[in-house]
Amino acid sequence: MLRIILGVAGVLAFLPGSIKLFQGFESHPMNESTSVDQSVQAVSSEPSPENVSPTGDARAQHEERSGVRKPILFFDGVCGLCNSSVDFAIARDRHARLLYSPIQGETAKQFLTQADIQNIDTVIFRPADGRRLYRRSAAIVRLLWLLPFPWNLFGWLVWLIPLPIRNFGYRLIAGSRYRLFGKHETCRMPTPEERTRFLP
Repeated sequence: MLRIILGVAGVLAFLPGSIKLFQGFESHPMNESTSVDQSVQAVSSEPSPENVSPTGDARAQHEERSGVRKPILFFDGVCGLCNSSVDFAIARDRHARLLYSPIQGETAKQFLTQADIQNIDTVIFRPADGRRLYRRSAAIVRLLWLLPFPWNLFGWLVWLIPLPIRNFGYRLIAGSRYRLFGKHETCRMPTPEERTRFLP
């Protein structure tokens, strides 16, 4: 009988803490309805200083003034591989969900850091909310997520690869991109049909 009484007392003592823990879990931001990209950021290791950087409220306010309401892919405008990748994305982005801008252009000066502009070694993905900048493989993954099937699925498969491994492969290609894929004298000029999808 004594064991039963002690057991019941232990359960009653543990119960309030369990309820409080459960309530805290229910109110955690991870359990709120979020977009795909937000939920992935929360559970992945991608928001590291090397690949993701907050742009701050000042840039978010500038976004409102500038009228930019779509994600932007910043790319090396004189890189042959980067230009081919932009052509690839435009051909499959049938709903024009993404804008494109060379890192050497005027738009990059508004939204990117000085280090990004001076050391062009990565594509940069800026979401529509303008609160983060994604670099290297993190940028590629988010580009693929915006494209239709099967490329969005391929983006998820790439995302499953650990970030350090992804970025190692990215750096290998980026470091020799001019030698392997060529370098243009000037930045890519959009065709008349593409002008609405490019920022200067």
